[in-house]
Amino acid sequence: MTAATGVVSGLRVTHENASLDDVEAACHADTEAVVERLVAIPRVEEAFALQTCNRFEAYVVTDEKSTGRAVLGDFAPDAAGHAAVEMGHEESLRHLLRVAAGLESLVLGEDQILGQVRDAYQTAVEADAMGPMLDDAVTKAIHVGERARTETAINEGAVSVGSAAVELLGERRDLGDAAGLVVGAGEMGAIAAHALADAAVETLYVVNRSPERAVKLATETDHDDARGLGLDALDAALSAADVVVSATGSQGHVLDAADLADTGALVVDIAQPRDVSPAADALDGVTVYDMSALESVTGETERRRRAAAESVEAMIDREFEHLLEGYKRKRADEVIATMYESAERIKEREISQAISQLEADGDLTDDQREVVDAMADSLVSQLLAPPTKSLRDAAAEDDWATINTALQLFNPEFGDDERPADHADELPDEAAPGMPDHVRQRIAGDDD
Repeated sequence: MTAATGVVSGLRVTHENASLDDVEAACHADTEAVVERLVAIPRVEEAFALQTCNRFEAYVVTDEKSTGRAVLGDFAPDAAGHAAVEMGHEESLRHLLRVAAGLESLVLGEDQILGQVRDAYQTAVEADAMGPMLDDAVTKAIHVGERARTETAINEGAVSVGSAAVELLGERRDLGDAAGLVVGAGEMGAIAAHALADAAVETLYVVNRSPERAVKLATETDHDDARGLGLDALDAALSAADVVVSATGSQGHVLDAADLADTGALVVDIAQPRDVSPAADALDGVTVYDMSALESVTGETERRRRAAAESVEAMIDREFEHLLEGYKRKRADEVIATMYESAERIKEREISQAISQLEADGDLTDDQREVVDAMADSLVSQLLAPPTKSLRDAAAEDDWATINTALQLFNPEFGDDERPADHADELPDEAAPGMPDHVRQRIAGDDD
């Protein structure tokens, strides 16, 4: 398969259409194994996969869209029905740009997804699963993601309740010398933990019903002193903490007034239903904020990011067109290269024949040989200039019938057969078509 015939197909299972259970069912333990398995399937030339807590996405390049659809359908049988969204060529390409820019994230404009796309790209490269189409698409997506975050306000401010909770805490006290505690290692707890790590708290504790999950989250944060603990260590963590974000999925109170007494902590409760008992509001030295306190923080940020998203959408439109135009140029250049390859082979053969005939009366000088070569190169360039322009115009206009016809007409194997007998005889001077007299004289050495 060549760049002129490759088709990108994609499949996504994301928070947009699927539950977290659906996403988890579609995801695999090892992203590298995913792309290796995909690219090993017959007729799959390239593969790329992206897995996060909110998405599973897989892309392949095949000869036909029906092939790609069948491959992905068989590859993710657990992601059937409404949870799985199939994407055609252009939808796949545009979606990749939107993902990297943060427009498809649960938290609009969040930064983490761009790093995840970079990591997934490196994984696919190391698995030798990338090729000219997906390499261009994913690197373009990374470029768009970087531009979106440096040229717009798409990632400015806190828009999720987890990051907003940390922003609120940062407004109330200096977090640089504080010990931070996150209760709960789910989605919002994870966002809060990363936000506290980014705020450079002195020590970060993560407490969760499952100690293993708490340890995993603590390890994933970019913090030198992050510790994952089980619920049995909650009292000790509360005693050490200066700021607390509680974000469990418990149906009852996780933190009672007695748990928080004498801690002097600032607490933000972002759980639904509430994790902190209302009785804790009356404690001296303890301040508890609930979801209502975050509305002003998240509301203003959401408005700013939505406004920025319009600029990012326009940016994606332009970059998407550039990506498609780049593919078209490459496809045209592939045919043009084939055309020139055919012409070069014929040219070399004819030069060899001509020099053999001209040397019948004596060896040619180096200068004379250069004249023959230059004349042949000039003829090839002039003859192929019009079809070169026509092929580039055809690619720009999506005229693939012309492109495919050219591929057949300028097959590199063309001209390998024996020359006709009448051309095999020595060519007399007067029968050398297209050779100007002054060139013939220079070849023969008659022109000083």
